[in-house]
Amino acid sequence: MKLLVVEDDPDMGGLVQRGLAAEGYDVTLMTNGVDALIALRDDTYSAAAIDVMLPGMSGFELCRHIRDSGTAMPILLLTARDAIEDRVHGLDSGADDYLTKPFAFAELAARVRALLRREPTGMRPQIIVGRLTIDSHEHQALVSGHEMPLSRREFTLLRLFATNPDKTLSRTDILESVWGTTENIGTNVIDQYVSYLRKKLDVAGAGLSIVTERGRGYRLDAKNALEPKPSGGSAAGAAPEAAAP
Repeated sequence: MKLLVVEDDPDMGGLVQRGLAAEGYDVTLMTNGVDALIALRDDTYSAAAIDVMLPGMSGFELCRHIRDSGTAMPILLLTARDAIEDRVHGLDSGADDYLTKPFAFAELAARVRALLRREPTGMRPQIIVGRLTIDSHEHQALVSGHEMPLSRREFTLLRLFATNPDKTLSRTDILESVWGTTENIGTNVIDQYVSYLRKKLDVAGAGLSIVTERGRGYRLDAKNALEPKPSGGSAAGAAPEAAAP
């Protein structure tokens, strides 16, 4: 069973990693939120233990990005901040449990076991928006039961939109959740991938559109998702577009 530990203190991170490995878990240790998002994009984990005071992106922010991406794995926050408002903030950010430092390793291990009993899967298996179904386990996007040809990056971006229908996602949200970075990777990259998805959603007859919110980001407009597609439209009978590189 794979666990993700995100802790920037090398002594604490090593202690937690070795202890959980001794319990029989396959443990990946990351020291910042950006690397953690990349790990979560490329692999599936059963649970995560995340320090709150991380460099750059806080543990609270990392929790929110994980939840926004559609990942439902259990999250345990680790922190020396024990005020009630900090606990509330952590839980409202998407964490399932909150453990204050210093802690006994036996308690950490027990809380991990409890979280794994509560939620055995790491990703919402299906996300349904109208005729669109995102199957996270099979890495497929289906429209009325027919698969849409998508590249890995396109699938991750569409899953992010489908997890947040009718919610405006900023470029920073998209960069962190899909590309695992907060740095500008090129002004047109996000625009290009949104364009790919718009065309493929149209060809598939999904009844969904990705709207540009000028100065704010992009939003998956799902209000017409259940309306029947007019016959004779340009998408009818069109051959599926090949996945973008």
